[in-house]
Amino acid sequence: MNVVQHSEEKLRSALVSKLPAVAKLYSDYTEGERRLLEEGLHPGKRGSLFQPITLHSDSDWIVAHPEEPQDFEAFYRDPHRKTPDAGHSTIYIQTIGSFGDVGLQTDRYVEWLRDYCQAFFCGLSVKLLPAVGVSETGCSFRVNSSSHNLQILTGDLLQFLGKRKPKDAFCIVGITMIDLYPKDSWNFVFGQASLSEGMGVFSFARYDDHFYSRNYAGRLKKKLQPRQGDYSVFQGYYTPPITSTLLLRSCKTITHETGHMFGIKHCQWMNCVMQGSNHLEESDRRPLDFCPICLHKLQVAVGFKIADRYKMTLFHPTLTTSPDVSATRHFRVLYIMKT
Repeated sequence: MNVVQHSEEKLRSALVSKLPAVAKLYSDYTEGERRLLEEGLHPGKRGSLFQPITLHSDSDWIVAHPEEPQDFEAFYRDPHRKTPDAGHSTIYIQTIGSFGDVGLQTDRYVEWLRDYCQAFFCGLSVKLLPAVGVSETGCSFRVNSSSHNLQILTGDLLQFLGKRKPKDAFCIVGITMIDLYPKDSWNFVFGQASLSEGMGVFSFARYDDHFYSRNYAGRLKKKLQPRQGDYSVFQGYYTPPITSTLLLRSCKTITHETGHMFGIKHCQWMNCVMQGSNHLEESDRRPLDFCPICLHKLQVAVGFKIADRYKMTLFHPTLTTSPDVSATRHFRVLYIMKT
């Protein structure tokens, strides 16, 4: 294992910037807010809210995909990043296909995702669009030759979302429990986005703990070669059961990918939900929230009060039902900002 440990000076420069005009944005915070953000200058210190990134293997994202770290100044000066405005201040979530058994549990799961995004992106409106079946998207699909599960084509889904995107949308995010592929030569993809168009589609199918098992219920029992346009193959097709683990993983994914819509790149500063991930084990190691540097980026883009945001997320089911997430941490955050 290898720990990515930056110096206090480098982290402070990444958080605040040495340019007076950019640093002014940081000085506008209250003393309590600055105290919280500066907890990130010593990640890994005993009792710290924030931890350094630990690389477990060469297959981890930072090793496999070298990128230039994005500090706050680089984010703020990026001419291509998107910022919500009065006419485009809503995040829309579009469900595609079935989500487990139809009924109260599924409705609650999707509403929990909406609620969490509403708190996470505090200050913006988050709305659910009416659910659509796979057939309504008109997308291409296939049976994966190795995993023998159904997959739908991301490019077609993005075209569908583009036509369905409301005029007041900051972005539209499609979510599905059906596996995805971006083109014939690829085995699969967790998701795909068009940042310039404010659109993305993401699958939670592989967040089922049994997905890679030969006994996975989504593996088709016989070799099917479905005809394009015949969507009957999706009727009654298996989707993973809703669990607290799947909810936690889904919350991480939808906030990570929506974070990209604001122009926030993969985090390489400390343990953060904006870290890239190449595999489920690495994704599970990410925390549920932003590090101070990424939080500074989001706050400037949206304009929320940091304490209000933590209060909104405090009693969400993700914090109360997931064993690796503690509401105690949120109480400590609020205490630090208050004292």
